[in-house]
Amino acid sequence: MSAAPPTLLDLDARHVWHPFTQSRTAPTPTVIVRGEGAVLHAADGSQLLDMVSSWWVNLHGHAHPHIAQAIARQAGTLEHVIFAGFTHAPATHLAARLTAELPGLSRVFFSDNGSTAVEVALKIALQAHHNRGERRTRLLAFDGGYHGDTFGAMSAGATSGFYAPFQDKLFGVTFLPYPATWDGDEDVDAREAAALAALDAALGDDVSAILLEPLVQGSAGMRVTRPAFLNEVIRRVHASGALVILDEVMTGFGRTGELFAARHLQERPDLMCFSKGLTGGFLPMGLTAATEDLYLAFEGDTFDRAFAHGHSYTANPLACAAALASLDLTLSAETSAHWARIGARHAAARAELAAHPNVTHVRQVGTILAAEIRGAGEYGGNTSLELRQYFAARGLLMRPLGNVMYLLPPYVVTDEQLRQAYGAMLDAAGTYGRPA
Repeated sequence: MSAAPPTLLDLDARHVWHPFTQSRTAPTPTVIVRGEGAVLHAADGSQLLDMVSSWWVNLHGHAHPHIAQAIARQAGTLEHVIFAGFTHAPATHLAARLTAELPGLSRVFFSDNGSTAVEVALKIALQAHHNRGERRTRLLAFDGGYHGDTFGAMSAGATSGFYAPFQDKLFGVTFLPYPATWDGDEDVDAREAAALAALDAALGDDVSAILLEPLVQGSAGMRVTRPAFLNEVIRRVHASGALVILDEVMTGFGRTGELFAARHLQERPDLMCFSKGLTGGFLPMGLTAATEDLYLAFEGDTFDRAFAHGHSYTANPLACAAALASLDLTLSAETSAHWARIGARHAAARAELAAHPNVTHVRQVGTILAAEIRGAGEYGGNTSLELRQYFAARGLLMRPLGNVMYLLPPYVVTDEQLRQAYGAMLDAAGTYGRPA
């Protein structure tokens, strides 16, 4: 009798290397066969509410027909063309529509993902100073920042704790204290003053740029800063002659209750990085927006001044079509109403979480809600995995960052689905935490 053919999970176990996973201790992966709205359907018939937008990429719900149809139409016309020496309507229209929403930023460089969008921004900043004959080669970043897993992005996120094996290969970056805050925080003014003093000490005529996640550091545990602090950072950096890069890979396209986190600020950046929600979660794409002044720094009569950077799939027409369709939805009145609705529901849940004796450091920015389980293990231990399994058993896809529970749902999430997630967070605090 012949052996039974291998199952999907058999093949996965033999051949697939999963991201951010220790295969020896990780549970068997869940096979997902379909998605609809905020719900993922598994092969065993169970369902999971996707409360983290599948690693923060899905904006409008899984398999949204408006985006799916746009990709299908584009696939029947032009799937890809080299973008050096050629152009096409999806990329051109996307660049024009996005820069119309980004005052002061008129140019767009396409890449493949969030890491490459950051890499592009860092290279633009460094080469722009080089092209101008300025010896500005040092970069600044905040403690705990995470900007991706390519080497430039890793260098600017070296304090995130993920990169010990590569430490001697990372280039030097000056890191500044990050004054994270939360509800009821009485010491934030002092931490911000200390951070600004550290910034003043770090600034000099050799600094090229500062790279930061505006308002919320995502992978560090949804750590929040105040807009007034960031405005002051940008003012001081610009006064020194250095550039400001905002990494909006996670915060872009409505997550903070505005189209971009930068809209909470008065000061403007020189470069902004986008990915994740850019295509509504359908296809990989990165994008770096820059000022006209930076673009002109690369013009000249010789190629050595050009930005010699690119990717095989730069400005892929299918991804551009998905991004244009997602932008249609994002800019609609219906989506704005979803932002307001989710924000209001989060605010009510925030108060309930703050009243729980096992919960601390509650914070919210727009559609992002986070809280810490008091007394539970921190990042790097077993707490994240235990909590993921706890929530999965209750029908929720959530990926706590250590003891930090957070929600970042698709905008189509219903009030009932949100209530289910809030209740599970309170139950988890009661199970894993302890009062002060």
